[in-house]
Amino acid sequence: MTQQKERVALKSWIFIFWMMSVYAGLQAQTVWQPSAGHKQVPIWPGAAPDPQPVVGPEVMKSDPKSLIAGRPVVEVDNVTQPTMTVYSPSGKNTGVAVVVFPGGGYQILAIDLEGTEVCDWLTSKGITCVLLKYRVTSVGDYPKSGPYPESPMALEDAQRTVGLVRFHAGEWRFDPHKIGVLGFSAGGHLAAAISNHFEKRIYKPVDAADKVSCRPDFAVPIYPGHLSISAARWDATQGKTKFDIGKATDLSVGKLALNPDLHVTKQTPPTFLLQAENDHVDNVEDALSYYIALKDAGVPAELHLYAKGNHAFGLRRTKDPITEWPQLVETWLHTIGMLPQ
Repeated sequence: MTQQKERVALKSWIFIFWMMSVYAGLQAQTVWQPSAGHKQVPIWPGAAPDPQPVVGPEVMKSDPKSLIAGRPVVEVDNVTQPTMTVYSPSGKNTGVAVVVFPGGGYQILAIDLEGTEVCDWLTSKGITCVLLKYRVTSVGDYPKSGPYPESPMALEDAQRTVGLVRFHAGEWRFDPHKIGVLGFSAGGHLAAAISNHFEKRIYKPVDAADKVSCRPDFAVPIYPGHLSISAARWDATQGKTKFDIGKATDLSVGKLALNPDLHVTKQTPPTFLLQAENDHVDNVEDALSYYIALKDAGVPAELHLYAKGNHAFGLRRTKDPITEWPQLVETWLHTIGMLPQ
């Protein structure tokens, strides 16, 4: 009888351990994979340039206690092998393509909230979506993987991907002159960065795709960070190497001066900006400073500020009017001639 009880108890512990393993597997998987029918493809033919250290292998996880519109956010950490995943429209094809940069402070990627869910919206509108899983690392102080002098990984990945997308435009059935970028938070900064760093690759070219332009035809930074002079000064003092980015040259603009790494010119692509005034992560000055610089350079720009919305809402519906922003982007794409009238 004792042995039978022991066997039952052992089976119970095995079952509990199995259930715990399954649950843990749902909470943390090693590598993110797109939905069925889509394949992520490495963007570099060999090793990616300028690697940064990471604490371990790539991991995908979510926090069931941290919810956006009642649902958790899936995040990807420790990305060292950047990939892109192409989502083609299932019905009509407008000939427009958008490369999507998820946010996450250049430390993680909010891969569903600011990635796959965005692609679902874009493809439903006849727009090809290319989701970039760019390199991020949670090791050390700022700067992390963003386009700063100390760690240019994300900008390298963005330049490479936009070049690849334009190189394959005919094969993937869209217009090579209608390729935009859309990013959230740090990804919004990345959208602004590639909008002003496109004349020359910041890495050594590796193949024919690096010979075509990586300039976006339009850009959509949503609740972007790192764009204002104050944000740039903070970033520049947080890493192992300190950077002197100087003072704002235009005293009349003051704290609304732009991050000096962003050299806005008339060649900077048309830009749509959106941010909430109560954003508790990236100050509304980020969007304002970039908008002022765009207008001063004669770049077509549209700015939408909302009183409420906070940060990192993606496309998920909330009670705040700011969640209507996708319709504003669609209207703007018609206005600038990307989508037909």
